[in-house]
Amino acid sequence: MMEKRYIGVDLGGTSMKMGVVDGTGHIVCEMEQPTLGQEGPDGVIKRMISHARDLANQSGTPWDQIGGIGVGLPGFLDIPNGVVKHLTNLGWNEVPIRDRLQAAWELPVVINNDANVAALGEAWCGAGAGVDDVVCITLGTGVGGGIIAGGRLIQGMNGFAGEIGHIQMDPRGYQCNCGQTGCLETISSATGMVRMAMEGLNEGRVSILKEMVPGQNQLTTRDLFAAAARNDKLAQEVIDRAIDALARALAILSVVLNPARFIIGGGVSKAGDALFEPLRLAYGKVTQKNAAQGVEILPAKLGNQAGIIGAAGLIARSPN
Repeated sequence: MMEKRYIGVDLGGTSMKMGVVDGTGHIVCEMEQPTLGQEGPDGVIKRMISHARDLANQSGTPWDQIGGIGVGLPGFLDIPNGVVKHLTNLGWNEVPIRDRLQAAWELPVVINNDANVAALGEAWCGAGAGVDDVVCITLGTGVGGGIIAGGRLIQGMNGFAGEIGHIQMDPRGYQCNCGQTGCLETISSATGMVRMAMEGLNEGRVSILKEMVPGQNQLTTRDLFAAAARNDKLAQEVIDRAIDALARALAILSVVLNPARFIIGGGVSKAGDALFEPLRLAYGKVTQKNAAQGVEILPAKLGNQAGIIGAAGLIARSPN
């Protein structure tokens, strides 16, 4: 008899990724489809239901051998009740997605925040495999995070645990979309880094960034790291500030959670050693020595598959 398999769904603003995953976290079959958010929740959910059944057929998995389906979503969720409270990118509000999917699939369904789901994937089969205490951080447009402690995903009272990007680093800093000022996200995200660089350019700072990106409208963190490699002072200052804030946030997390590993993913992490080497040095300087002892800071491994694997893991690795 075939062992149970699971379906993981990673729903984003532009694409819907899903895969059939076995009990070891291996993706047996996967697909990616456009989200088509303009269809509203009814249209997106209808196609999600259909795509999951198609995927099971493609993988050769009978529907009665699917043990359940996990769904990662990019927004504010009422996780215990399976309700989407608000998805900014899709304009959804108060959508009882879990109950609708369970009724259609006749299978257990669990939903969670996409950052938590990616963390679960990395902890299960990626850079966090083999240890029970991991903090995963995504440095992209914003700063997302997920916490695995004692092998379990930590969600908190209302599912807000792991919102690492909203640790306040500078009370007199930039306004954050969350309403606070000086959140980590305003400094160490790709958006924050580009904004700081643009401010410098607009103030008349001399920088090769002006030559690299005419008009500066398409400035990226890749440009910043490339300019810093050419000894550009402005680019290096921006990177140093972002790394310092991130290191201090990791120091706070270390004395609270004492993880074995920090896993860093997202677009900014593609800078590789130019990010990780100074981050490790800065972390070592600002973190209480006992809390820092033996801690590893590693790049994420799974890329876009982390969401699929982690979503399936919501069911496959559930203690229930």
